[in-house]
Amino acid sequence: MNNFKKVGLSALAGSLVATSAYAGEVTVAGGAGMFLEHINGGAANSGKSFSMSNQLTFTGGGELDNGLNVSISFVIDQGDGVTASTAPFDSHSVSVSSDSLGTIKMSGEGGSSASGAVDGMVSGDIWDAFQATADEPEAAPGGSNGLFYTLPTVMDGVSAAISYAPKGTGYESSTAWNIVYSGVEGLTLTYAQGDDNSTDASEADHTVMKASYAYGPITVGYSESEYDDEVAAGDQSTEAYNIAYTISDDLSISYGSEELEFGVQSASQVAAEFERIKLTYTTGGMTLTASQSTGDNIDYSTTATKDQEVWALGATFAF
Repeated sequence: MNNFKKVGLSALAGSLVATSAYAGEVTVAGGAGMFLEHINGGAANSGKSFSMSNQLTFTGGGELDNGLNVSISFVIDQGDGVTASTAPFDSHSVSVSSDSLGTIKMSGEGGSSASGAVDGMVSGDIWDAFQATADEPEAAPGGSNGLFYTLPTVMDGVSAAISYAPKGTGYESSTAWNIVYSGVEGLTLTYAQGDDNSTDASEADHTVMKASYAYGPITVGYSESEYDDEVAAGDQSTEAYNIAYTISDDLSISYGSEELEFGVQSASQVAAEFERIKLTYTTGGMTLTASQSTGDNIDYSTTATKDQEVWALGATFAF
């Protein structure tokens, strides 16, 4: 992370504001990546393709005389898929924190609910490599102008958070919470619940359970997420496991599996299944990856053209 500029705010005191202002600091962290991918099989048999990623995160803030820490975060991401009116700007938020009060964050864009923040699959969301996947896993909403509160530490090895997303026109607000336990060496347990009331005729409950355990060079993990919709066709279920072996401080290999179910299961509506083996090498701020993935029934049907294989090479850089 590089310090680009230190901003002194004390000159604003006096005639401009009634309260004191304090010196703060603005920093910027960046990341970039280059990728080669090959999709084989099915209608999306697109051969080889190149892609890239790039992102800058600006963070500014400081400590007030009353002990509160105030910070802002703003992300520039050219490939985040936002509309033309806001591109390339991405997530932005304001946070206020202290050791005794915890941290409260308001996200103008890109916020997560407390359950959505922890529902990533232990296998690394393999499904995301298959562009033809019909539906993506849903969670309790966070989105824009939501609140996320991380409670202060009350017990070693235990952390907790809650979130609130204000209601839309004619709908109810949505809330969520999570708790993470890491009080035993190598073990992490996560549980979360939330509700999605953003659609009046299709309210849903979201539940997340995850566990991972590291013993020596081996780490195993399991996760599941349930999205229970009032309308049965909107039900979603994900289940995943992963095993990773650390060969050295720089080199590791992992195998992961995922199963996603959407709607009511039948002869024509089946689970999508994904597997991946991945090799990762990290040195300094650079990470190199090579992976081979397979996806069956990726549109949740038994259509043969929806079975695919993807192999990929990647190089990412943090600075």
